[in-house]
Amino acid sequence: MSREDVLILGIESSCDETAASVVKNGRIILSNCVASQADFHEQFGGVVPELASRMHIDAVYPTVEKALSDAGVTLNDIDAVAVTYGPGLVGALLVGLSCAKGLCEVSGKPLVGVNHLKGHIAANYLCFEELEPPFLCLCVSGGNSMIVRVDDYTDMTVLGRTRDDAAGEAIDKIARVIGLGYPGGPKMDKAGQGGDTTRYVFSKTHMGDTLDFSFSGLKTSALNLINGLRQKGEEIDIKDFAASYQTAIADSLLKNTMTAVEQTGIKKLCLAGGVSANSFLRSAFDKKAKKKGIQLYYPELKFCTDNAAMIASCGYFEYMNGRRDTLDLNAYPSLQMQ
Repeated sequence: MSREDVLILGIESSCDETAASVVKNGRIILSNCVASQADFHEQFGGVVPELASRMHIDAVYPTVEKALSDAGVTLNDIDAVAVTYGPGLVGALLVGLSCAKGLCEVSGKPLVGVNHLKGHIAANYLCFEELEPPFLCLCVSGGNSMIVRVDDYTDMTVLGRTRDDAAGEAIDKIARVIGLGYPGGPKMDKAGQGGDTTRYVFSKTHMGDTLDFSFSGLKTSALNLINGLRQKGEEIDIKDFAASYQTAIADSLLKNTMTAVEQTGIKKLCLAGGVSANSFLRSAFDKKAKKKGIQLYYPELKFCTDNAAMIASCGYFEYMNGRRDTLDLNAYPSLQMQ
C-alpha cells in the first residue's frame, strides 16, 4: 500500500449484526467480518433489543480484532474509524459507538459518524468500481423505504419516503401471520418462488403527486384477505400468496422510482438495503430498466444486509470531505436523511 492509500476501519452494530471491516480508498475491501445473531433471535420471532445489545458487547472487540488481522493491518495503520450512529436500536448502536470511541481515544485516530442509510447506499461503491454520482437510489429495508438523489458522495436529497410502514416491515409482518417466521424477508422470498404472482390481489394506497410511499394499506389488505379466507375455512396457498404479495410491494416501489427517474432525468439507478436482496424486487427492476434504458446497479447479496464494509466505504467519503466527530457523538435511533 502506498502512503496515499486511506484505510478506514468500519464498525456496525445497529441491529442484530456485529460487524467490522477495513476498506481501502472507499472501494477495496481488505476484510469484512460479521457476527450475526439471526439464528439466536429466530426462537423469539424477532430481534429482542436487550439481548441484542448484550451479544454485541460480547462480540464487538473480537470482531474488530479479526477485521484488523484479516486485513493484515494494525490500528496504527488505520486513518480513521467510521461507526454507525443511527438509525437503529439505541442499545445496539451504543455498543458499536462506544467501541469506536475507545479505539479513537487510545490511538488518536479521528472518529467519523456514519448514517446507516447512507452506508447502505455506499454498498454499491464496493461492488461497482465504475459507479459515481450522480444517480438515484431506492433504499429499502425493514425500517426505511426512500428514494434518494445522490448528487455527490456526501450530498444526498430524499425525494420520497414511506409515510408509515417500511417495505421490509410490511413483508416481515405478513410472513409471521402466514407462519413463515423470522427472518421474514428471506423466508417470504423463498416461499414465493414459482408462485402465481396474480392469484391474490391487494389494494394499494397512492400518495397523490408525491414520491412518498405507503405500505400500511397494502399490509392491512393482506391481513383482511388472510382473515377472510380463514373464516371461510379456505386454505391459503402460501407459494402464490407470497409471490402475489411481494410482487405488489415491488410494483409500488417501482412505480414511484420510475416517476423519480422521469422527473429528474437521471437514468442511473441503484438499489440498496436489506429488501434490495429480494428476488421479486430485483426482477421487476431488471425488466423495467432494460425497457427504459436505465443503468441499474444492486449490491451482491452479502452487501444488501447489514455489514461494516459499507460503513467504512461511506466513512471514507465523509472523511475525505472533512468530517470529524468528537468523542461525545451520541447514538440517534431515529436518525433521518434529509
